[in-house]
Amino acid sequence: MRLSDYTTVRLGGPARGFVRADREDELIEAVRTADASGEPVLILGGGSNLVVADEGFDGTVIQVATRGVTRGADPSLGIGTVTVAAGEDWDAVVARTVAEGLAGLECLSGIPGLAGATPIQNVGAYGQEVSETITRVRGYDRKTGDVAEIPNEQCGFGYRTSRFRGADRFVVLSVTFGLAEQVRSAPIRYAELAATLGVSPGDQVESTEVRSAVIELRQRKGMVINPADPDTASVGSFFVNPVLDGAALAAVEAAARARCGPGTRVPRFAATEEGLVKVPAAWLIERAGFGRGYHPGDGARISSKHTLALVNSGSASTAALMALAREIRDGVRDAFGVSLAPEPVLVGVSL
Repeated sequence: MRLSDYTTVRLGGPARGFVRADREDELIEAVRTADASGEPVLILGGGSNLVVADEGFDGTVIQVATRGVTRGADPSLGIGTVTVAAGEDWDAVVARTVAEGLAGLECLSGIPGLAGATPIQNVGAYGQEVSETITRVRGYDRKTGDVAEIPNEQCGFGYRTSRFRGADRFVVLSVTFGLAEQVRSAPIRYAELAATLGVSPGDQVESTEVRSAVIELRQRKGMVINPADPDTASVGSFFVNPVLDGAALAAVEAAARARCGPGTRVPRFAATEEGLVKVPAAWLIERAGFGRGYHPGDGARISSKHTLALVNSGSASTAALMALAREIRDGVRDAFGVSLAPEPVLVGVSL
């Protein structure tokens, strides 16, 4: 089998072995067996955040296909809890919580992939991150052979990262979320979403309205998987927004004024860490000369809808996609002195 059949960017060569785990015990046993024999393992979820080399993966791919959603409550905190198996479709989970009158995940609607991947990169969009509502992650510890319950404070959450990202120790088995029992959304933080809803930042509306608005925004940007839309043959945002301190931001502002004109203002958003800001990677990419639809002619291109998405137009290779990513990274670094970091997991390739 070729991994291109299991990734949303439709790229990736063959795997030496492939196991589908429909039950939790099958997942643990598959990982344990591979580890005991020294076999390299690639845990595969929805393939929406994965770039695999054209040469494929010289080991065993274990596809997570576990199912199960359990509703509960934590009276001491006044919240509803939802425990989700790692193999559950993420958007279906969000839709279910919204339908059941639970708030806290509505801004994460339309994101492809599986629930088990969400804590790994601390999935976030439109002002929400899963770290705000995850109460614990349950995982198989490949070092000890035990199943561990990891509370939120031990997950090492940061901007698009966690203790699980880039580490192979834990295989996520399930994730528990603590959500407000209310039909109104969490306060709207993201200006673009607030404008779409016709409200002010900080306002609350029904979660069903937020979900619809977020999906509409994501569809406009080609960020909702649609086989009929060639712009969705991607891994979503390829680069994370850089987080800058005051000195780095001042350098970017100076470069922007020199490049784009004296009145240029660099957009920025508050970062989690005090004194730091996030600058939109898409803004930097566009001002570095890479517009929507940019096509170097090798089958890989920038989406015509969103600058952060790198698309397989149908004839690309992973090598071509990565060459485009490097061209963009180098162009932004040359223009603004900022090195963009990749958001997807890279297997057998590097930026």
